[in-house]
Order: sequence, then C-alpha cells, then structure tokens
Amino acid sequence: MDLEGFVNAHYAQLLRRAYLLTGSRADAEDLVQEALARTWEAARGRAVESPGAYVHRTMVNLYVSRWRRRRLRREDPVAEIPEPVAGGARHTADAVGEVDERDRLWRVLGSLPAKQRAVLVLRYYEDLSEGAAADLLGVTVGTVRSQTWKGLRRLEAALGSRVEGDGRG
Repeated sequence: MDLEGFVNAHYAQLLRRAYLLTGSRADAEDLVQEALARTWEAARGRAVESPGAYVHRTMVNLYVSRWRRRRLRREDPVAEIPEPVAGGARHTADAVGEVDERDRLWRVLGSLPAKQRAVLVLRYYEDLSEGAAADLLGVTVGTVRSQTWKGLRRLEAALGSRVEGDGRG
C-alpha cells in the first residue's frame, strides 16, 4: 500500500489516537503529520512491513519526546477540550448522561500529567501490556505501574468513584 492509500485508510484512527495522547485536535493533527512524514522519510520508497504499527510507535515516541522537553522547560500546558457537538439525532436522558460522563472523564484525563495520560491511554485505550507500554515510552515496567496507579487514583479522586482496572485494592 502506498502512503496516500495508507493515509486515506487510517487517518481517522491515527488522529483519534493522537488526540487521546495530546488532548488537542491541533496538536493531534501535528503529531500525526510529523509521524507520517518521518515514516515516509524512513521508508525511502521501500515497503514498510507494518505501517500502522510503525506510525503508531513513531507517534508515541514523538509524544514522549515532547513531554520530556516540556518537563525540562518546566511548562505546564493546559489542554484544550472541544465542546460537545449536537449530532442532530434525538437524545434520550440516558444518552445525554452518558455523553456528559464521557466528557467529564475526558476533562479529568486531559488534566493529568502527560506521562500518566500516556500510560493510561496505552494501557486502557490501546490495551497494551505493561511491558509493551514501557517499551513504547522508553521507561521501566515499574514506572508504567506507578504512573498507572497514580493516574487511576487521580481519576478516582476527581470522579468520586472507584476506578477499575489496576488490580489494586
């Protein structure tokens, strides 16, 4: 598959993953664009065995590099959260409540430090193992575990309920 075909087939999925990492549509678009450019440059006309995995890993590596640079500069960026858009379809009270709850969860997730957000996205959205997440982030499994625990506790505190998934009591 050529780059244009790959982008046409997978752009929405890549953008969604990047958005979960960055919390901003503009930053997500930049991240996807840079990852695709680097993938294209690295391939130099050769076929990439698994382009989706290659681009995804490049996106995560770029994201990690960015938060490491920000940490060194001691920046604390605030994520831009888009307002929910009405889809024109009829909404039931349950559907509205579900959207509100997802929006609330997204706002809290977006307020987490970048490392905690990255770990939670990789572990629970991407469904990666601790080892795979550690490899992608360039950290130890222990760091993934501690950042997962800290992130889940912050989500729990902000949402006021027990967050499932970390296996700790």
